[in-house]
Amino acid sequence: MNATPTQAAPRPQTGPRPQTGPRPRLGVVVVTFNTADIITENLESLMAEAGDVALDVVVVDNGSTDGTPEAIRAWADGSAPFTAPADMPFPLSACAKPVRLSPEGAPCPDCTPEAPALTFIETGLNAGFAGGVNRGLAHLAAHSQADRFWILNPDGAAAPGAALAFASAETGPFSLMGGRVIYTHDPDTIQIDGGTVNARTGVTGNVHLGQSHAATDAPDPATMDFITGASMVASRAFYEAVGPMPEDYFLYYEEVDWAYRRPATLPYAYCAGGVVYHRAGTAIGSPTLDRVAGPFSQYFKHRGRMRFVRRHLPGARLTALAYSLAKAGQYALKGHRAEAAALLAGSLDRPPPAAVRGRLSPEARALAFAPYRTQP
Repeated sequence: MNATPTQAAPRPQTGPRPQTGPRPRLGVVVVTFNTADIITENLESLMAEAGDVALDVVVVDNGSTDGTPEAIRAWADGSAPFTAPADMPFPLSACAKPVRLSPEGAPCPDCTPEAPALTFIETGLNAGFAGGVNRGLAHLAAHSQADRFWILNPDGAAAPGAALAFASAETGPFSLMGGRVIYTHDPDTIQIDGGTVNARTGVTGNVHLGQSHAATDAPDPATMDFITGASMVASRAFYEAVGPMPEDYFLYYEEVDWAYRRPATLPYAYCAGGVVYHRAGTAIGSPTLDRVAGPFSQYFKHRGRMRFVRRHLPGARLTALAYSLAKAGQYALKGHRAEAAALLAGSLDRPPPAAVRGRLSPEARALAFAPYRTQP
């Protein structure tokens, strides 16, 4: 999946850009699930951009049980004052309160520094990452005039100028645009600049993983196979051509599958100023450079990988399964037996271990463990 490279600065930059005329508009979708302890830093980082960008922010809560909706309301009405965490990589002050929470179906408000606002949707059900994203995208497509929709993880904080950079980057027609995602706990270490897919195993790779943010040039989007769902801008043209994100993965690989559906006329793009700091794995136990992914993450990641292979790389099914067996053996030898069992169950599209199944409500299980289909 190659694309025409964009012209990018030799080093990723983050500050706001000089601007004249009307503010550029950007739709934003944030999907939350049990993120009460981190969601406010995400929202404050977005609201800090309201002076430079007309933001249409949609927060979709996927049936949180930890008080996430209550935390969002308390933040919005000012009853829970915001204090930036001590490890925040950049200065972040609280925006003016109250922040108006608009219901689903209402036109996206024209957010200003004096009257910030966002749309808050409570689904009452964990419909998976794509299910939440699609609910937010449908709202933006119907009610926002933005031509770009930024999908941002709730455990990601937008660096100063990131929203403006994504909204105003001159790329020409594109499908999906990425930027740089950096570890919050180590703010000079890159988590991902874009994604690649091994055509024999379906294993995804992170461009520039572990490299220095300060010393690493912006990548060529022609080398990428997908854009990470942690921070991904979809053009309206792409959304209208391809449709919503496939929901039958529940977690992992949905953005990879989505990217593989793009028309050849809509390349990928990269925005050097679109920097996000990510508290990786806070919600579902995803891996970091020094931590093995937990069983919940292992199950869905490898089930998603094998489903993706069957759908888009059918000739690689045997080598992809061989990889699963080898990886599970490696985990077991290192004492990660629960992780190995979850990986194998997911790879074989078998029922999940009890510990994985028990983390979802009965309604969510019906969606998460629905039978595989060749096409969504």
